[in-house]
Amino acid sequence: MTKEQSKNGWKLDIDFPLSGRKEKPRQTGLTMVLDKGLGLNQTEDLMEMAADYIDFHKLSFGTSALYHPEILEQKIDLITSYGVDIYPGGTFLEVAVTQGMLDDYLTKAKELGFTAIEVSDGTIDLTARLRSSIIKEAVNRDFKVLTEIGKKDKNSKFELSKMIKQLKQDIADGAYKVIVEARESGRNISIYDKEGNLDEFKMEQLLLGAENKEDIIWEAPLKKQQVKFINTLGPNVNLGNIAPTEILALESLRVGVRGDTFKTALLQQDDYEKVFSLE
Repeated sequence: MTKEQSKNGWKLDIDFPLSGRKEKPRQTGLTMVLDKGLGLNQTEDLMEMAADYIDFHKLSFGTSALYHPEILEQKIDLITSYGVDIYPGGTFLEVAVTQGMLDDYLTKAKELGFTAIEVSDGTIDLTARLRSSIIKEAVNRDFKVLTEIGKKDKNSKFELSKMIKQLKQDIADGAYKVIVEARESGRNISIYDKEGNLDEFKMEQLLLGAENKEDIIWEAPLKKQQVKFINTLGPNVNLGNIAPTEILALESLRVGVRGDTFKTALLQQDDYEKVFSLE
């Protein structure tokens, strides 16, 4: 029995329909969960159930600043004990920058045990020089740096050439991955229309502009977005802003044990006609 099969909860010698799913530790096929305020018990339940399928745990926006200090430390320790990277939302870093508190912010983040940092300018505007210096400083402090491209304001135009240039520069400055903004709604922003449908042209241009397609994490909070990315780019596409309750559902899509991608896996088989005509 393969390692992949041994993780089957039923312990049956059945292959996952979509093969090739990477296991942790991995550099591709990353899943980032968006946590808007889980308690310790909920967090422990999530880790027990799904830590194998979570790579980054994001304490959204500036929510981490609202935790009781002891709860925050316990939560960070709990999540990292399961081998999951944890980081505060980029909006809180933007607040720190506007108040001249960046150094204190990074120092405290390290003291608290955060293992990653998000560098963004979704609300404010960072100069190219300042953005680069923040990325480099966070890398120097041994954080995994995730940057984000795109604005949170739905009225802000997603300028492809500008975003591609920023993506390349962030990676050159030491960013681990670059996130494409979609907020928690996944609608009417960056690469999505108001119904949450993916603009494939924008996706393709970002992929063509990237030195490595695996440098990108696509925020995809909606199921149809996750299905589209997996069917288009494969089970090891990097996806973010996944709700805690949707981690196993997403992993089911990644390995083909959910109808939306199971059918895709069947169609990829040479004998798919026979499969569909089982008696």
